[in-house]
Amino acid sequence: MVMIMDVDKAIAQVSAAGIELTDCRRTEDGDGWCLRFANGAMLKLYDNGQASTVGKGANAIAQLLDVPVEPGNL
Repeated sequence: MVMIMDVDKAIAQVSAAGIELTDCRRTEDGDGWCLRFANGAMLKLYDNGQASTVGKGANAIAQLLDVPVEPGNL
C-alpha cells in the first residue's frame, strides 16, 4: 500500500536529498499534483492518497518516498 503524503512534505523530502524541483502543478484532470524534478523524474500525488513516479530518475524518488515506479517512460 502506498503511504498518504501531502505535496509539501514530498517536495521537502526530495529537496532535502538534493534533487531540485523544476515544476509543480495540478494534474490535467484536477485530481492531484504532478511534480517534476531535475533528475528527470515525475512524481504524481493524487488527492485520494495514491502516488507513483515515472521517468529517468524515478528510482531515486521511489526510494526516498517509498512509492512505486510506473512502467514506461515520459
